[in-house]
Amino acid sequence: MKTLIDFFPIALFFGAFKLYDIYVGTAVLMAATVLQMGLIYRIDGKLQAMHKITLVLILVFGALTLWLHDDRFIKWKPTVMYSAMAMGLSMALWIFHKNFLKLMLGSQLALPDAVWQRLNVVWILYAAFMAILNGYVVLYYSTEAWVNFKVWGYAFPLVFIIGQGLYIAPHLKSDDSQQETPAP
Repeated sequence: MKTLIDFFPIALFFGAFKLYDIYVGTAVLMAATVLQMGLIYRIDGKLQAMHKITLVLILVFGALTLWLHDDRFIKWKPTVMYSAMAMGLSMALWIFHKNFLKLMLGSQLALPDAVWQRLNVVWILYAAFMAILNGYVVLYYSTEAWVNFKVWGYAFPLVFIIGQGLYIAPHLKSDDSQQETPAP
């Protein structure tokens, strides 16, 4: 169910764009994201920092798109978000010597520090790659192509998350090994 909640704003955006235009699609995206965050809040009792950032960026860039009737704002939103993520993770790691991923997920995943370090660097590279890729599509392709890229481009995060799962799986301690008791 959570996966459906994650993808329904982009699906509604795509449908509204195809039926109408980028401006109706943007308004639908804004409304669907507010609804999405409300559902997440109701289920989890809170919003994660990334949820809040996404909501604010969609509302701000969406409002600018609608108010100025300029689709460039909504199209650049992913580049801004991914760039901020890459810079934030980089600064935390290399300036403040903090691994933000470990701070956020360390209570849920017991991984060696070297694995956390590599994961953080991979997230930085992924966010930078996605920022550059979105920027490239915005600059060199039509709005129609950008919308199609947004929808079918969800393959990138899916592949990234699967790859990340495959990477960390061997480093996870199984519950079975912790629960086994020696035979009498």
